[in-house]
Amino acid sequence: MSVVKINAIVVPPHAQERFEERFRGRGGAVEKTPGFEWFELLRPVEGTDQYLVYTRWESEEAYRSWEGGQDFARSHGGGGDELAPAASDSHHLWSYEVVESSAPDRP
Repeated sequence: MSVVKINAIVVPPHAQERFEERFRGRGGAVEKTPGFEWFELLRPVEGTDQYLVYTRWESEEAYRSWEGGQDFARSHGGGGDELAPAASDSHHLWSYEVVESSAPDRP
């Protein structure tokens, strides 16, 4: 059963462009991680300054392996810029199990 991890991160308006740049410039290491299934960065449209980082994994063990690895540490190190500390105190990690899902029925 797949698991979903959603990291809800408050990013002040003045830092949102830089925050998105950091994701666009990421090395893509998570895509090579065994058990990784999906990634999305969701930008808030209205009513909040909270971004959602959505990842899907084949198991909790696959996620824990990524979380404990060097690629995770590198990707979450902040690169010394001012954004990581600004966002680090204002985030929440939510965990879910996929109970049911569907996709478009395409030939």
